[in-house]
Amino acid sequence: MTADSNSHIAWQRAQLKKLRAALKAIEVDQLGKANCGRATQMTIDELQRKIGESGRCIAEYERRTRRPLATDRGSLASVTWTHWNANMPMAKSQRHRA
Repeated sequence: MTADSNSHIAWQRAQLKKLRAALKAIEVDQLGKANCGRATQMTIDELQRKIGESGRCIAEYERRTRRPLATDRGSLASVTWTHWNANMPMAKSQRHRA
């Protein structure tokens, strides 16, 4: 992963990683038990809410800043093609060079 020039997004990515690790640790701890207590369930819900918020923030930032990486019809539909032509004939001086 490349470094983020936006410090807020870098912080959100770090938080997301930390929150996911905390949620995994709680879920592993609760794996052997029949049911978890109310406080544990509230903690899990809070972690999931925070993970969702960070994920939405990062996704919104990436939608605003990233170019489309795919070359499917949907991503190419928004590109303006007025100044690009693949079938443009080459100049005769370039074509007959030895």
